[in-house]
Amino acid sequence: MSSKPMTEAELLQQIAVGEHSRQQFKRTVNHPDALAAELVAFSNSGGGTLFIGINDDGSIAGLDAAEVRRINQLLSNAASQHLRPPVHPLTENVQTRQGLVIVVTVPNGLSKPYLDHQGRIWVKQGADKRQVTAREELQRMFQSAGLVYADIVPVADTSSADIDEAAFHRYLEKHYGADSPYAGQPLDATLHNLGLGDGRELKLSGLLLFGRNPVRWRPAFSIKAVAFPGTRLTDTRYLDSQDINGTLQNQYTEALAFIKRNLHRVQGDQGVNSPGILEIPEIVLQELLVNALVHRDYFTSAPIRILIYTDRIEIISPGHLPDSLSLEDIRQGKTNRRNPTLAEHAFRLLPYRGLGSGIPRVLQEWPQIELINEERGNQFTALVRRPAPQWEEAAGQVTDPVEAPVEAPVEAPVEAPVVLTDTERKILKALFPLPLGRADILSVLGYRQPTGNYKAAMFKLLQSSLLEYTLPDKPNSRLQKYRLTDTGQRMLQDQQGTPES
Repeated sequence: MSSKPMTEAELLQQIAVGEHSRQQFKRTVNHPDALAAELVAFSNSGGGTLFIGINDDGSIAGLDAAEVRRINQLLSNAASQHLRPPVHPLTENVQTRQGLVIVVTVPNGLSKPYLDHQGRIWVKQGADKRQVTAREELQRMFQSAGLVYADIVPVADTSSADIDEAAFHRYLEKHYGADSPYAGQPLDATLHNLGLGDGRELKLSGLLLFGRNPVRWRPAFSIKAVAFPGTRLTDTRYLDSQDINGTLQNQYTEALAFIKRNLHRVQGDQGVNSPGILEIPEIVLQELLVNALVHRDYFTSAPIRILIYTDRIEIISPGHLPDSLSLEDIRQGKTNRRNPTLAEHAFRLLPYRGLGSGIPRVLQEWPQIELINEERGNQFTALVRRPAPQWEEAAGQVTDPVEAPVEAPVEAPVEAPVVLTDTERKILKALFPLPLGRADILSVLGYRQPTGNYKAAMFKLLQSSLLEYTLPDKPNSRLQKYRLTDTGQRMLQDQQGTPES
């Protein structure tokens, strides 16, 4: 079923916004190679529309019938013979007062990278195009097409002697058994059969999973972690800092420990001698760390960054989402394994469950997460909101900031106003006007038992002095209930009907 033809008014409305990365004007075209380069750039960059018969300033020049026939023939030849693989643009002729305009719609290519007749790869850059020549960018384009994977690229000058052989054999015995087909094989053969080596050198996956000193060959594949006393990256002080190297398993363990020691704990319903529960459920931190380590772009020589502020945690991975995935896709559990061999073995070494379930799980446990996909910056950020501003002192934490070697004035952190989530508002409403125990609050929320979301909400409300215990000297009593403070009552009145942030 064909779509409705474009009218002159619709054409004018579309060209009025001017040229950009998805829209370009041409007065006319005469050379198939030049036209092929434009088709390649659009196909490699998400698709777009080429308007032929339009001047650079957006005014309509128009084409006569003979020009339209010539250009359509030129377009057909260019799309099929002057680039590879061929593309299949759609064309439409729009009648205007000044003459015909050809509207060429080029879809986002499914077989990237596309090349012109001379083997050049073009991509859009603003309203113009540019040739891709940088090795890392070329590698990423071939990676997005599934033609090459960074995790199976051999690492020059390595060998099976660089494997932690004891750790590797423990892995084999635990996950494949003593009677596995790998038992008794030479080490090089076993690494080759598991996709971790090529018989001579280690592949990147083998080095990162079992290497004795991965940083020697790949120093950029590490984690840089910093905890700040404020809310800005430009703060010249820090509370804690660590460069985390080693195998992925070691990086995961040390990164998780770094985050946990820089978060607060709350007593909640636990006994007075309990270490308390983390302000953010630990499973959220686990899933996001594993996601960063397993799915990052290993063709990009940059570390993962963990930045802890008083109001948020940022876990920043090199590499934006593959072209086939959107933010909505990953929220729904869709996945595209950028490093399939690494992922295959990582789920046995890390708390990695695969199947795309990680992101939906963390959003269910802790909805206050913002996912940011930056194509231009080639990075992916999971921004986790902390439940309350950081206090001046917390048990077991460093409280004296360490001066960084930068001479600049330090701005005091600004106290952020408390903004209630939907869960927190429901709890406040449930406690007006009478106190309730934990079981009653869970019932109002529709929970059978305390979840990470419930614990985080109660933690925030108690620490923000919106709630208080009815038995403050007996926090673990079975008779314990929670009630609104005066501040909580005012907050409830102020935020009635406010949408969730």
